[in-house]
Amino acid sequence: MVIEYGWKDVVLYALGIGAQVDELQFLYENVEGGLKVFPSFGVLMAPGHAMVRSELNLDPPRSVHGEHRLRLHSLFAPEGRLVSVSEVVSIYDKKKFAVITVRTDISTEAGDLVCENEAVLVYIGGGGFGGEPGPKSEPVALPEGVEPDFRISYAVPENQAALYRLNGDYNPLHIDAESAKRAGFDQPILHGLCTFGHATRAILYGACGGDVERFKEFKVRFSAPVLPGDTVTTEGWKEKDGRYAIRTSTDRDVVISNAYAVVTH
Repeated sequence: MVIEYGWKDVVLYALGIGAQVDELQFLYENVEGGLKVFPSFGVLMAPGHAMVRSELNLDPPRSVHGEHRLRLHSLFAPEGRLVSVSEVVSIYDKKKFAVITVRTDISTEAGDLVCENEAVLVYIGGGGFGGEPGPKSEPVALPEGVEPDFRISYAVPENQAALYRLNGDYNPLHIDAESAKRAGFDQPILHGLCTFGHATRAILYGACGGDVERFKEFKVRFSAPVLPGDTVTTEGWKEKDGRYAIRTSTDRDVVISNAYAVVTH
């Protein structure tokens, strides 16, 4: 699939993950030095998990994004044409739900790899078909009793999910109360990848000094939902070789767990 995008798409994504006017390098097409693109923009180039929902006829509100890994190989230009190729890597039976892993490689038309995405979908009520249970994820330990190397909080506006869905994820779970209840939630929840984007912003400023070239990889587990109106706090503990253990929380829950980021010096 060829994906064409322009500077308005880049700016819409930045606004969708909460960028403010003091982050002008991500919002203004004529900014000095050129418009920058948040590294997590790469998740928009991976429609494979949405296609899987459609092809397998999954009920969207019961199809929840469980984990995501993004690995960057080069920067995104503020506009361009990219080639997206997706494949289903595995489908595992967890009895009460099914776990579907979709890998998407994003390349230039010349064939140069720009980024890799690996999305894990949890299909509630889709298990019990007799398949393999699959392996457990390798845990990412947080140091006990050690203050994080950075801690950054962002308030999530009430209309954040309504804005973020304009990037292409129209799952009614994030805007329609009845759909949210059908999926077991009291109200519409924020897109997992919107939470991913808020955490990416925090890592970019907390660990990369705002330099998009230093951001290389981010892997997360979505462990609890964020609600529009929440405040999300992302913390990072420096390990080695540019790796940080990451945790993102609201006042109620840890919402991103078993997570790490890799940055360059």
